[in-house]
Amino acid sequence: MPAFSRFLRYFMAVGRLGSIRKAADELNVSASAIDRQILNVEAELGLPLFERLPTGLRLTAAGEMMMASGAHWQQGMASLRGRIEDLRGLKRGHVDIAVIDALATGHVPATLHAIQQRYPGITLGIKVLGNDAVRRAVIDGSVDCGILFEPQSYRDLSVRAFTEVVLGFVTPPGHPFAALPEARFSICADEPMIIPAEPLAVYQQIAVLEGATGIALTRKASSDNIQMITALVTQGAGVGVLTSLDVRTEVQRGSLAFTRISDSLLRPMTLALCTASARTPSYAANLVIGEFEHGFAALGHAASTA
Repeated sequence: MPAFSRFLRYFMAVGRLGSIRKAADELNVSASAIDRQILNVEAELGLPLFERLPTGLRLTAAGEMMMASGAHWQQGMASLRGRIEDLRGLKRGHVDIAVIDALATGHVPATLHAIQQRYPGITLGIKVLGNDAVRRAVIDGSVDCGILFEPQSYRDLSVRAFTEVVLGFVTPPGHPFAALPEARFSICADEPMIIPAEPLAVYQQIAVLEGATGIALTRKASSDNIQMITALVTQGAGVGVLTSLDVRTEVQRGSLAFTRISDSLLRPMTLALCTASARTPSYAANLVIGEFEHGFAALGHAASTA
């Protein structure tokens, strides 16, 4: 215990009890140790803190001031100690997270709710952004972590966990495609299509498929919003092309069907939980990241079997 803290503990006990002997008994220290601490501080101040009377010790004016200030100091230290213990126990903090649009429902909200239930002292800020915007937010420090597609080409990102999701056709349950677990891209040649637009990560994969197969899609509509695409598909406006992750919730509910595109040139897309390589996450951020790492494999499994 620091010297001043020890003196103050001794001084406060003597001031409250009016006796060095009683203070020594209460604190379980020797009376001489208490007397020595008080005499040393009185010598340093050049003023007595107590009047020595036959009946005991009584605070002087300087002692009264020391007593009042000491009480405030002890209260402040107790508050500070509590805050430090909170940090040590990872009980408090604020964590900002960025996720792609496909994660605005389902697994991520469920994980965030579980974190809030387990660690009520941690507050969360969630941004739903395009894939490139998530990457930029992680790198520039706007958020503590992000979940995005295809991070491996960026040196500024550290991948904490990853899984793979696949591309496929999205249709209403009664559509002929719905009965197929997988199909080649060429099956959609004569179908009215609802196509993702930039900046959605799927956009580039569709361009690769069109170039490789020579198929020109019949574009009825395009959108940069996954909810708009799924709504149009649900209304029967056309066949959508999205990842298994994008429609996981709708497929589980039975409102949409997903048919994997089986062309060999099409590789699965990597979904990753990332932090910035140049920064060390806070204690609270590491806790949140750990919770997401724990459930990431389950997220990928759910997406691939949607």
